Amino acid sequence: MTEKLKLAGREFDNRLIIGTGKYSSGEQLAQACKASGAQIATMAVKRVDAERHSDEIVKPLKDLGVTFMPNTSGAKNAKEAVFAARLAREALGTDWIKVEIHPDVRYLLPDPVETYNACKQLCSEGFKVFPYIQADPVLARLLEELGCAAVMPLGAPIGSARGLETLPMLKIIIENARVPVVVDAGIGSPSDACRALELGADAVMVNTAIAASGDPVAMAGAFRAAQEAGRAGYEAGLAGRNETAVPTSPMEAFLKEAMK
Repeated sequence: MTEKLKLAGREFDNRLIIGTGKYSSGEQLAQACKASGAQIATMAVKRVDAERHSDEIVKPLKDLGVTFMPNTSGAKNAKEAVFAARLAREALGTDWIKVEIHPDVRYLLPDPVETYNACKQLCSEGFKVFPYIQADPVLARLLEELGCAAVMPLGAPIGSARGLETLPMLKIIIENARVPVVVDAGIGSPSDACRALELGADAVMVNTAIAASGDPVAMAGAFRAAQEAGRAGYEAGLAGRNETAVPTSPMEAFLKEAMK
């Protein structure tokens, strides 16, 4: 890859962001992180040892020099998300925050209204905000206009490993975004990550597909190779990227016209 990933004024060589849940131990998490080459990791604020930083999440990643992107997972509304973000800034000394607000505990789908409200407040407080959202091009634009550092639309519900079910909407978001787009949630295989990056996504966020695999360390290595291949393909200029080679659904065509 020739271009570096640029997020919130920082540059990274790797375009894979890893989650920290579902690993059998901190040691396995650290090994998988190292194998993936990931330089950014997200973790729920509620799981962070705010005083000692000696828990199985923060310490091994800190030793690897990983950049932390704490998230507000568990928050059910904007008020709870803002509170969690402030705790994270105090505990970890970072102004990066991934806003996750999902009151539905079964599907963990993001609440668009509460997410918007939380992002508006956090942007005004100087946070670098990374909102987890439905693959909604209109919402993505509104959050971009608020000053969010990136948008993180889902490929499929969290933990489902069903792949890029929202592909038509992701394409529209990527084509119109003026901030980085990170495909977050639902990625189930290295090929999903490769496809997202081939489309022009700036990064992908993966947890379950690595942590819940038969061999998380080996799978992390596979995702490392996939994100390199996907980005290389995008930069090289895929032959199928032109409009005549890629069929457009009626809904996709309508939304593209509406977003102009």
